[in-house]
Amino acid sequence: MLTSFQELPSDSKIWIYQANRSFSTDELVEITRKLDEFIQQWAAHGAALKAGYEIKYNRFIIIAVDNAFNMASGCSIDASVHFFQQLEKEYQVNLMDKMNVSFKNGEFVAYKNLLDFRKMVKAKSVSENTIVFNNLVNTKEEYDQDWEIPMKDSWHARFLK
Repeated sequence: MLTSFQELPSDSKIWIYQANRSFSTDELVEITRKLDEFIQQWAAHGAALKAGYEIKYNRFIIIAVDNAFNMASGCSIDASVHFFQQLEKEYQVNLMDKMNVSFKNGEFVAYKNLLDFRKMVKAKSVSENTIVFNNLVNTKEEYDQDWEIPMKDSWHARFLK
């Protein structure tokens, strides 16, 4: 059951998929249509999931599920992973690799593999105040409060030592 992302409760479970590049306007139109179709039919053991999504900065796809309505199960989570793997193939983009870091460089969103990001920290190309995207947040509330934060307040802070 497709629901507006903004209307989902703050304790909704979220998954964040970051792309290694920005999507084009045409790709975003297609991806939005595909997300609408997928979420409309997404179910756990035959029970519809109350879910929504948003796309941020033309590169992050955030999915949220209201677990109080129906909880996402292993099979439904597998279906979503398969859906995102299909998007990866179709758009030749990386959405599943969690060993990469996205951060703000002014208004631009940069994307680096973890090793290169660590080198940037050591070279002081980024600072403790650099805004990073903490894709490890689990709920919509955490997403709203702790997704875009200074590196010093994120798990990325371990690279500052």
